[in-house]
Amino acid sequence: KLRSFEKTPSDDSQHINKDQAEEAVSSNQEFILHKDEAVPRGEKMELMGNRQALEEDARAVKTQDNRAHQNNLKQLCRICGVSLKTDCYKKTYPVHGPVDDETLRLLRKKEKTATSWPDLIAKVFKIDVRGDVDTIHPTQFCHNCWSIIHSKFSNTLCEVYFPRNSTMEWQPHSPNCDVCHTTRRGVKRKSQPPSVQRGKCVKTTGERAQLNRGVKDQAQINKNLMKEIVNCKDIHLSTKLLAVDYPLDFIKSISCQICDHILADPVETTCRHLFCRTCILKCIRVMGSYCPSCWYPCFPTDLVTPVKSFVNILDNLSIRCPVKECDEEISHGKYGQHLSSHKEMKDGELHSYINKGGRPRQHLLSLTRRAQKHRLRELKRQVKAFAEKEEGGDIKAVCMTLFLLALRAKNEHKQADELEAIMQGRGSGLHPAVCLAIRINTFLSCSQYHKMYRTVKAVTGRQIFQPLHALRTAEKALLPGYHPFEWNPPLKNVSTNTEVGIIDGLSGLPLSIDDYPVDTIAKRFRYDAALVCALKDMEEEILEGMKAKNLDDYLNGPFTVVIKESCDGMGDVSEKHGSGPAVPEKAVRFSFTVMNISITHGNESKRIFEEVKPNSELCCKPLCLMLADESDHETLTAILSPLIAEREAMKNSELLLEMGGILRTFRFVFRGTGYDEKLVREVEGLEASGSTYICTLCDATRLEASQNLVFHSITRSHAENLERYEIWRSNPYHESVDELRHRVKGVSAKPFIETVPSIDALHCDIGNATEFYRIFQMEIGELYKNPDVSKEERKRWQLTLDKHLRKKMNLKPMLKMSGNFARKLMSKETVEAVCELITCEERHEALKELMDLYLKMKPVWRSSCPAKECPELLCQYSYNSQRFAELLSTKFKYRYEGKITNYFHKTLAHVPEIIERDGSIGAWASEGNESGNKLFRRFRKMNARQSKVYEMEDVL
Repeated sequence: KLRSFEKTPSDDSQHINKDQAEEAVSSNQEFILHKDEAVPRGEKMELMGNRQALEEDARAVKTQDNRAHQNNLKQLCRICGVSLKTDCYKKTYPVHGPVDDETLRLLRKKEKTATSWPDLIAKVFKIDVRGDVDTIHPTQFCHNCWSIIHSKFSNTLCEVYFPRNSTMEWQPHSPNCDVCHTTRRGVKRKSQPPSVQRGKCVKTTGERAQLNRGVKDQAQINKNLMKEIVNCKDIHLSTKLLAVDYPLDFIKSISCQICDHILADPVETTCRHLFCRTCILKCIRVMGSYCPSCWYPCFPTDLVTPVKSFVNILDNLSIRCPVKECDEEISHGKYGQHLSSHKEMKDGELHSYINKGGRPRQHLLSLTRRAQKHRLRELKRQVKAFAEKEEGGDIKAVCMTLFLLALRAKNEHKQADELEAIMQGRGSGLHPAVCLAIRINTFLSCSQYHKMYRTVKAVTGRQIFQPLHALRTAEKALLPGYHPFEWNPPLKNVSTNTEVGIIDGLSGLPLSIDDYPVDTIAKRFRYDAALVCALKDMEEEILEGMKAKNLDDYLNGPFTVVIKESCDGMGDVSEKHGSGPAVPEKAVRFSFTVMNISITHGNESKRIFEEVKPNSELCCKPLCLMLADESDHETLTAILSPLIAEREAMKNSELLLEMGGILRTFRFVFRGTGYDEKLVREVEGLEASGSTYICTLCDATRLEASQNLVFHSITRSHAENLERYEIWRSNPYHESVDELRHRVKGVSAKPFIETVPSIDALHCDIGNATEFYRIFQMEIGELYKNPDVSKEERKRWQLTLDKHLRKKMNLKPMLKMSGNFARKLMSKETVEAVCELITCEERHEALKELMDLYLKMKPVWRSSCPAKECPELLCQYSYNSQRFAELLSTKFKYRYEGKITNYFHKTLAHVPEIIERDGSIGAWASEGNESGNKLFRRFRKMNARQSKVYEMEDVL
């Protein structure tokens, strides 16, 4: 009975699982019970007690064995099975869990998404460890396998050896368990033959030599086996065909290490061994994903073409033609072309058409389409049958592939590349978006582009440029209204429809009969759709910025987007068509620029994008175009009010937009800084530029500003202007007009656009240059001696200055100061030229010092980042401004006693405070919008339809 209970499976039997073990125990118990029926009752009870004791002992032994087995597993590598007790494998890594820091840095460097060991082990070793059980599988792996993983992703040759021709097979614990018997030596692998030397040391030299011979014989057997697998002796060229007797080592370097033939379409593995492409692919398919030379892990995706210099050497090898009766020596690269000539001759001899009289046989291409179909009908049937059987009925793909192979065989690679491009859907022509960019950047109208398209197509016979309808389709994806998005919470009084393109400028404005008549043509984008389009254009820059700041790609925000708003009138943009007086037309352009994007990560805000050229017309996105006068307050209010309503709604909501495959959150901060002084006064409800209240940043009057040139602070704000307007409207204190005007500090209309109190650098430069231009005239006329001068005398000074500047500085006189004229005028060379017209040396020194101080102050408000670009001048600004003010009040007192210009006041009093608040003045200027004005005029002239109903839409 005991023998039957303790019966174990034979050594050659398979391990039984848990269910089978329970069935075996139950059957043994039934057998014991049947035997016990003939035994007396006393003996039967005694045997029952013994049996229970034996079962408990067996369970205890089994539990102890399982614990020992589990402890033994902890000493083995999960991947290669070596013991982790040796010194070289002391450093271990968990099979389950995140990767270590060094591996994580390597994966990020290589832009890999895997972050856990199971993913990497599955990718490198093709072992799935996710379903591992700790009673069967080890939970650690060794530093050797870690090095192999690193070499895989770092593209370096790993110096450790790993026999990947053997796969680890982990089995549950059993009485003859290999893990428990051979823990110190490592477990057996599946394909490892049992070692004949187990338990015996090789002591004699003869035994060692015999063992080495056995290893070499085994290697030769493997080599022969691989040659039988590839079977390429009729395909690849033997090294015996080489025309030159090269050294043996050189021949070995240019031959395949599987078939020993000359390399044909050579590929290189990660371990730097060379093979024919077909040879190694066949070996990998049959013998596994390892290098046949060193058994290093190797997959078909790891194969790369060797360096070009090696391929050139291989192609230039001289070989003898293997065809009988042909002793020609050709280069290896041209062997295929040479062999095809032999095949053509042979085919011509075997299958030449015998004309049996009548009309001579015509070439296939010279036949009519009907005759071609008739001649190729049998071939067409065969191709159709093959396509239906193998390629799902795609006859076109089969025929084009045949044509491609025929071209490649003839070395006509240019035609083959064009055909391959057509097969991949690219075609040999340009992409519609590229054609659109060409049309826009060369300022071609639609009709001009269409003429070019037809001409090129007629001359070349190919459709290189795309037709206009394809350009219009491509344009839709580049304009606002193409990308879906959502607001949380939804925008107040704004439609949730996202497919909104160009809309009428007056849409969203509630109209009534008594309203002011709006006679204008305006077109605009919806503000939120335009912002979404701008963000999608910057998608790559945003994701690259996150990588540069070591932020995870899956962060969804919230992102804070800072927007610079600009608005400016363009002056006269009328078209001079036909005879008669020119009708004055003025235009206004409202635009925005994405200045920077940041994300809060932890407790720190990280800036992931910052516009490098904030004053370029390329980043200044047009939002609204209107044919209106910027001085027409009612029209400007009517058109911009719906746009400002959308802007106010977006301040209190978050944008949900998919970017990089993840739904991300964006918040917007709007800063209206790109306005000149005239427009700031218009939209903030202030009096015009000639007002007593000289500044749009503080409450100073012109007299106060001339008496205190430097020490002022920013006090005005949009909210305060609204409050002052209510006081102006209601006059709650019943004051007189002068008293009320003094109380509201020049506010005379309702502010309707929120602007940031700042200085527009471009117009500041122009305004100051205009004042210097007047100073030059007064110094030439010596106004400091005689203040009472007639207008004719002043005009003569101006003509003298213009003539001299044209002669010395090549500056042509202008009716209105422009930015370029201002930049050229404000220089030391100009002062030197002007001093030639001034006789007094003392005035020379004063004028030169004044210009020198101005040129030191100018970079501070013109640069995009003064703290980086001109830190010394930024530190000296307060001193320079005070010295400049001192000169104005002493040497140039005749001009600035009791008065000062608006921009001189802002330059001297408010620049340091604005830079301390915003970091820059030049970056927030309206120069990008001014540059866009040039594009407006150019596009309106060249690219728009002449009808006024459509031209604004075309330009926008």
